[in-house]
Amino acid sequence: MKTRTHSLVLVGLLTVLSGCIDFGQEQSGFCQRNPVRCGAQSTGSEDAGSTSDSGTTGGEDAGPTVDGGFVEPQVSAGGGFSVALKADGTVWAWGDNEYGQLGDGTTTERLTQTQMPGLTGVAAVAAGGSHSLALKADGTVWAWGNNGSGQLGDGTNTQRLTPTQVPGLTGVAALAADSRHSLAVKADGTVWAWGNNGSGQLGDGTTTQRLTPTQVPGLTGVIAVAAGTNHSLAVKADGTVWAWGDNEYGQLGDGTTTERLTPTQVPGLTGVAALDAGFAHSLAVKGDGTVWAWGDNGAGQLGDGPLCQGRCRLG
Repeated sequence: MKTRTHSLVLVGLLTVLSGCIDFGQEQSGFCQRNPVRCGAQSTGSEDAGSTSDSGTTGGEDAGPTVDGGFVEPQVSAGGGFSVALKADGTVWAWGDNEYGQLGDGTTTERLTQTQMPGLTGVAAVAAGGSHSLALKADGTVWAWGNNGSGQLGDGTNTQRLTPTQVPGLTGVAALAADSRHSLAVKADGTVWAWGNNGSGQLGDGTTTQRLTPTQVPGLTGVIAVAAGTNHSLAVKADGTVWAWGDNEYGQLGDGTTTERLTPTQVPGLTGVAALDAGFAHSLAVKGDGTVWAWGDNGAGQLGDGPLCQGRCRLG
């Protein structure tokens, strides 16, 4: 039987992305497009969407940028199914559909790409364990599929076979989904969470399930989030990373295995440009192109070579 190992501290992995993406340039470009979310005062000229339907009150970024009616194509992998966003803002899905996570109004498994009817103007997608999310260019969020833990955010536990708008949630700029919970970042840098909260992965200081989006208190200046199975991550505009939820395998990166019900800064990790989360491990890409990982390493998912206990470093 394979021994499960994990790391309680950050592990530097490899410089694989330099030459592919200039993260310094990317971060600079993000701040030029969204200066308010990087700490600057609003000038009234950096709005990336309609403030009337985004919920923002000033000239600040109101949602994802859409140039000429086209968006950046995107794919997202869920639990046995896949979701793709085309450049024209349409959404396509295939694979397992037991809970209606393909959004086509049925529970029929699809072996080829099927367009999601009635869903257009989408700027980003996220696939969870058995539910899906879509962020429209107007800053609204739409959800469908399994809703047993309230992960669709519509105030019910009712399964949805077609996209349903998450009520009261506007001005969203980014989102994430995993097994049974969902996360959204608003253009003002606040984070909102809903669904399963058994390990505190919603970050509201409780373990109470939430059927509607609830703001993560005290967390501001966020530009991106990632959802693990029972933990969550956020990166701020200043490059710091914050984590909360289950920490059995050290996936929060704070040097302990203590569950955290509110966001805790990952110590010693700065200059981060992107992140992601798995079942019980976490990943971050720094602006210099290096990748850092922490948490469960039972299958070598930290990528640091031979399996090790506790503090692991590359040779």
